[in-house]
Amino acid sequence: ENVSLLFKLYCLTVMTLVAATYTVALRYTRTVETELYFSTTAVCITEVIKLFLSVGILAKETGSLARLITSLKENVFGSPTELLKLSVPSLVYALQNNMAFVALSNLDAAVYQVTYQLKIPCTALCTVLMLNRTLSKLQWFSVFMLCGGVTLVQWKPAQATKVQVEQNPWLGFGAIAVAVLCSGFAGVYFEKVLKSSDTSLWVRNIQMYLSGIVVTLFGVYMSDGAQVLEKGFFYGYTYYVWFVIFLASVGGLYTSVVVKYTDNIMKGFSAAAAIVLSTVASVILFGLQITVTFSLGALLVCISIYLYGLPRQDTTKIQPSETKSSKERLATV
Repeated sequence: ENVSLLFKLYCLTVMTLVAATYTVALRYTRTVETELYFSTTAVCITEVIKLFLSVGILAKETGSLARLITSLKENVFGSPTELLKLSVPSLVYALQNNMAFVALSNLDAAVYQVTYQLKIPCTALCTVLMLNRTLSKLQWFSVFMLCGGVTLVQWKPAQATKVQVEQNPWLGFGAIAVAVLCSGFAGVYFEKVLKSSDTSLWVRNIQMYLSGIVVTLFGVYMSDGAQVLEKGFFYGYTYYVWFVIFLASVGGLYTSVVVKYTDNIMKGFSAAAAIVLSTVASVILFGLQITVTFSLGALLVCISIYLYGLPRQDTTKIQPSETKSSKERLATV
């Protein structure tokens, strides 16, 4: 059990560091780099790299090229049902990203940041409903504390803009509700598929990334199709952009490892810690100023992580009748 606990802690720590580095590098490419790239093509390339990395790891796991080809034929190309099953989270994640964009276009940034953090308790609720798990009152309290802490860390005061954009708040709140539900459902669905069979984690990743490539290619066509044809698929790519794509690919693989050996709730805690860490790094690299709300939010995140990790007390061992009879025996003595 101690080895398992250390391995889980190692996975969460690495994921936190990778996610924080990715956030800082992404901010650099979108603010410091003068020639912007197409984010839709970067997402597509990320899926391709994750696919090749998963195939490489599966090849090492099987031990030979012949066994790798046999495994791919049986579990990927020879199992269209399983491939279709793993296409569900890819489609749901695509819907989530689009709904998040619609919500951000129709809500103020501050309102969007607050409401979007509802994905944390939504993930916990999906975990209870879909995986038949139970959370203690303290764990539920820590989940909502984490939600509040992340909100405060990401909080930025609303600034007045010269250009007034027409917004539809009802459409924005509806979109954010769909995005939150998609986030919780897709993550827990993938976790359920991973843990409901003995199929290799890397086979499951290959199945999902194949669907992800199709979905992201469709996104490139719908969002930047004309510009990609005019300027090229790799327009604006620099060494920093490739570094961001590499971090996103490694982070995606590690996310699947964390979901496999822990759960989506712990993934949310790791992501929250990454937000705090990346913000601290932004203070050093970009001169970002720490505010009181950030300090309070970081404190809440740390406390919530500690509370969620506390061992649950088993109160079923002591029965009321046993307690009463023991007191009577003591009284007679």
